[in-house]
Amino acid sequence: MGKIINKFMQNRIEIFKQMLEAEPDNAMVMFGLAKEYEKLGQAEEVIALLEKYLATADDEGNAYGALAKAYDKQGNREKAIQIYQKGIEVSLAHGHPTMAGDYKFALDMLNDE
Repeated sequence: MGKIINKFMQNRIEIFKQMLEAEPDNAMVMFGLAKEYEKLGQAEEVIALLEKYLATADDEGNAYGALAKAYDKQGNREKAIQIYQKGIEVSLAHGHPTMAGDYKFALDMLNDE
């Protein structure tokens, strides 16, 4: 079953890559591809895509959580903290207090380590 799921995920990644080749600045495709890599635990790819995505898109906060988790997974705790702090700011600015609360909780957990 694991091989089937992995094959399915790889197919989805290939589709997103093809879409991104056709439209390199398509922020939604970047975000979608990053989320697929996140499902596979590929933090390096998540970071590269979400950094580019955040440089070009007006994200309402969701990408910051995924990016912070990826940095934390790589052991870059300080960068994860910075990203969570920015995510709190952005999500509040866009009227998402629940998301901001989730990031505050994650930030508190990192600070307690």
